Amino acid sequence: MAASNANTHHLPGEDTDWRKNIITQLRDRNRSETYCFHDLICLHNRLLESANTLKLENYQLSIANEKLKCEVGSGGFGGNSTLEARLLAHAEELATLHKRRGEHTQQIVDLNNKLQELRKELQTKESSIAESLEVNAGLRAEITRCVSRERELENVNQMLKDEHQALQLAFAALEEKLRKVQEENRQLVERLIRYKAKDAEKMNEENDNFLKKRQAKMQKELEDAARDTRGISPDRTSLKECPAGFSPSLPTKVSSKFTNAFKAVSNMPNRKHNTRLTNRYQRDILIQDAHDGEVNAVKWSPVDRIVATGGADRKVKLWDVSKGSYDSKGMLVGSNAGVMSVDFDSTGSLILGASNDFASRVWTVSDLRLRHTLTGHCNKVMAAKFLGEPSKVVTGSYDRTLKIWDLRSRACIETKFAGSSCNDVVISDGSGSTIISGHFDKTIRFWDTRAESSSNNILLQGKVTSLDLSRDAHYLLSCVRDDTLKLLDLRMNQIIGTFSADGFKVGCDWARATFSPDGQYIAVGSSNGSVFIWSVSSNKVESVLKDHTSSVTAVAWHPQGTYLASVDRTKQATIWGDV
Repeated sequence: MAASNANTHHLPGEDTDWRKNIITQLRDRNRSETYCFHDLICLHNRLLESANTLKLENYQLSIANEKLKCEVGSGGFGGNSTLEARLLAHAEELATLHKRRGEHTQQIVDLNNKLQELRKELQTKESSIAESLEVNAGLRAEITRCVSRERELENVNQMLKDEHQALQLAFAALEEKLRKVQEENRQLVERLIRYKAKDAEKMNEENDNFLKKRQAKMQKELEDAARDTRGISPDRTSLKECPAGFSPSLPTKVSSKFTNAFKAVSNMPNRKHNTRLTNRYQRDILIQDAHDGEVNAVKWSPVDRIVATGGADRKVKLWDVSKGSYDSKGMLVGSNAGVMSVDFDSTGSLILGASNDFASRVWTVSDLRLRHTLTGHCNKVMAAKFLGEPSKVVTGSYDRTLKIWDLRSRACIETKFAGSSCNDVVISDGSGSTIISGHFDKTIRFWDTRAESSSNNILLQGKVTSLDLSRDAHYLLSCVRDDTLKLLDLRMNQIIGTFSADGFKVGCDWARATFSPDGQYIAVGSSNGSVFIWSVSSNKVESVLKDHTSSVTAVAWHPQGTYLASVDRTKQATIWGDV
């Protein structure tokens, strides 16, 4: 009851409120519609008031004029002049009032015209407002559709989130399964390594037994030879004292006329003179425009006098210098960009090339056929080497990774994340278990193929452009972008020597330095076209070979020490021979 009474008491107040609300809205509408014409209405009202006042005054003056006429008629001629003066004044005043009335009438006409214009403008604005209201209604409908679409998308998004969560759970399960499989694979690999180690031990025992038997057989043959009364021929003795193909002296002389002289010899009629002239130039340097662009890499075959060069023309070329002249042995094609590194396997039957097209390739030397294409890097591949055995390869790239490949499965079996662009790699042991890499961040990294991360790092003073190992694998030579070469003792894991010289400057980020086969000398090319040779023991420059006209990018010593090959950025490859 109390609640109903309260509602009953509030009804009159509510009735008053909505009436006041309507009155307020009507006043607001009246104010908004008449505000722009307020000045015009006020002026019009004033003009009407002035016109009415003037009409009243005119009427009063007319009455006064009639009165005066009556007075003049009844009073005679005594006040005629005075009345005429007053009449004239009133006439002039009446003319002035008529003039003002005309002006006011013209103002009323002008204001009426302006009022019509304002009414037209008001109609235009009202039509514009109507159009805007229609557009607003359309936009509100579009907003309603967008809101409904948003709700649908939210539902779809929620569904996708649920699916994503389910996929994440499935991925976590698969990742756990992968981890277990990788752990099982690691255990299997370790077992395989142990089995291979046992096989290697057995093979070493068999080799030792074979060597003992051969030494016993050789001892017996020597004893038989000592009892033999025949002498030894001088030729066989000279061969034992000086092994064929080995020369301990350094290359010091250049003959750029060898090609022209050799062609001239072939046209001479006297065969004896031809033989003498050919023998005269057999120990000189052979010069050849090896490629159609920059030559980036050079490498000797471990078994023959065959040198391989790789260039910016996307080709790897093989040259035979066994006859004292350069003969093209073949061309290896298949790369889609410049070749940056070449390497032979231990048998000399396979050749490996690293290319700027993010891939590495393996060819057979005998038939010059492309056998494998290794793709997986996402930037330039700067270095590629055979990893111990011919079936495995390691590559280093500008994508800051090293990859190990199995040529039997033609797949990447391991990736090392270095964190910096790799310029060169070397293998420190015959089994391929340790990899050494040189990087853009001035660091040399050591990798154990059985571990995931690098085991040791050495920081230098500049970017590492190349690495090379001595034959006994005790010393590492590093070419550094600060125009020095660093010699590292791997047994002590420290730098034991620094090599530099006046005029020597590293010409590019992939400049390659090399050890001599006996490890007594080191050689590297300079940006001025010279090849510098230092003595490892004295740290002094032993020789500076000058023939190139542009920056020398790479040098390579023949395994027997008889030749030194160098290449530059102007298509030239040079074979240096001792004299």
